[in-house]
Amino acid sequence: MKKNKRKLAGIFVLLFTGVLLTGIVSCSRLEKNGHENQERTTQKRKVAMITKSTTSAFFKSVYSGANAASTAYNMELLFEGPDNEEDYQTQNEMIGKAVEEGYEAIVLSAADYNANAEAIDEAAEAGVKIIVIDSDVNSDNVLCRLGTDNYNAGCVAGEAVLASDEEKLNIGIVNFERNTENGQERERGFRDIVEKDSRVGLVETINVLSTIEDAKEGTWKLLKKYPQINAIVTFNEWTSLGVGYAIQEKELGEKLHVVAFDSNIVSVGMLESGEVDALIVQNPYAMGYLGVESAYKLLNGISVKKGKVDTSVMCVTRENMYDDECQKALFAFETIK
Repeated sequence: MKKNKRKLAGIFVLLFTGVLLTGIVSCSRLEKNGHENQERTTQKRKVAMITKSTTSAFFKSVYSGANAASTAYNMELLFEGPDNEEDYQTQNEMIGKAVEEGYEAIVLSAADYNANAEAIDEAAEAGVKIIVIDSDVNSDNVLCRLGTDNYNAGCVAGEAVLASDEEKLNIGIVNFERNTENGQERERGFRDIVEKDSRVGLVETINVLSTIEDAKEGTWKLLKKYPQINAIVTFNEWTSLGVGYAIQEKELGEKLHVVAFDSNIVSVGMLESGEVDALIVQNPYAMGYLGVESAYKLLNGISVKKGKVDTSVMCVTRENMYDDECQKALFAFETIK
């Protein structure tokens, strides 16, 4: 039943805006003049980067970019996050502690769009500059937003599913918690694409915790309830691994067309072996680097781009995964120590 995939090469190779890696570093650095050079060497400003997690390959790559920028701009960097990606309460405590310890800027990847808002507003009222990467927060005090255009990324995932040769598509969506803005935007973009296609019948969602085990169990529940499903999409690193393991354990790789998000050594292996048919790969290094760079600019009275800066995505399949640009995207995590 497994289909011959249409090649996705050429679809959505939304390049990483030079971000992998030296391109964006060299292009985005400030023009140096004597005053700025002196300030950068004599004054170390403090920036706290608070992410949804610190253990995934995605957020390790964010740290790698943030650390490079903190070195380039001579800034003191605090990088921390909770043990699980839904723990907004721990994030709020981290935000409050960063303010107490004199951090002048906070770069946040929000666990909860609404529940993180009050802590962020209080930090802003204390004079802290607020930057958001990856996952947004419901606050008017955010001065700069950097990350994936999540709606567009969902559209890319939708086109990747529609690349299946199946005459009829019944789609299961394994999404993470509803309170996280990026997952909901990705699903919205995905649905807007696939629901226009006459081949698509069923489109059903299950929301799970952002863990491998919960995503694996959620996948099995979805397939048991809707055995006609022949395509699955999922929207972050942990849920992608959970879906992949569920398919692997039930030996369903030949029966399902799977589109997943992000890359690590396991998900790349699943792409190669057939449990996953396409990976929508983000650019976390850019998010980290630009987040810290934006903090430096804001703290030194230098304007930053208004609106959201899109760090872009790339659709990688077995057909194009050995192309140079795809290899750089897939294995960016290998630069992390």
